[in-house]
Amino acid sequence: MSSRVTAAIESAHAAGRGAFVGYLPIGFPDLDTSIEAAVTLAESGADILELGPPYSDPVMDGPVIQEATQSALAAGFRLRDTFTAVRAISARVDVPILVMTYWNPVLQYGVDRYADDLLAAGGAGLITPDITPDAAGAWIAASERTGLDRVFLAAPTSTDERLELIVRSSTGFVYTVATMGITGERAELDAASHTLVARLRAHGVGKACVGIGISTPDQVAGVLEYADGAIVGTALVRALRDGGLEGLAETARALASGTSLR
Repeated sequence: MSSRVTAAIESAHAAGRGAFVGYLPIGFPDLDTSIEAAVTLAESGADILELGPPYSDPVMDGPVIQEATQSALAAGFRLRDTFTAVRAISARVDVPILVMTYWNPVLQYGVDRYADDLLAAGGAGLITPDITPDAAGAWIAASERTGLDRVFLAAPTSTDERLELIVRSSTGFVYTVATMGITGERAELDAASHTLVARLRAHGVGKACVGIGISTPDQVAGVLEYADGAIVGTALVRALRDGGLEGLAETARALASGTSLR
């Protein structure tokens, strides 16, 4: 089955751009607004949407995203709201939707049931930050059955053997972690991400998108000199928090302006 996520990246490249992957939490500031926010993000230049169901122990998230997800949980977010949101968003925009989820909620829900419900809602796949391919047999089988993309993470500390496994097991793209540590904006991106993408290329990666620490159009442009896509989260969540949908649209358009391949 062909990957909608890979197709979106290739479509951006055909238009002379690198891909812009935008992250937002589901349920922040409330479920309806989070749906509008995702649609706004897609309409303001995001090639791929990355939506995060709130989680009570977000090991990878920085303070801005943690604050938003805690607020969503306090407002009564339920796991089933993930599928409600994906269904509502996919009915309005053609941009592929990846759900960025920790593994425990998927396990609790049932791996096959989660995959089936995500597919039925119009989702494109999962980004799974806290499970490695060698521990993800049930998910790999479910994604092969449903055609959903499975995006695993590669870090600068990953061994060559580990990178080989990640490249072999991922579809859509490999989520390339730019800096070690939690999400959030960085004044300068770590050169380690450049080296890591080169290592992934040596292992035959299809597509590599870089995330964690990207917050400006210049940083987007810098990453796209060597990667297939740039992933932005914190800057978008802050824009939504501080400026509502208009602020989000403005920030997304600015970030999208950094995607032209010179």
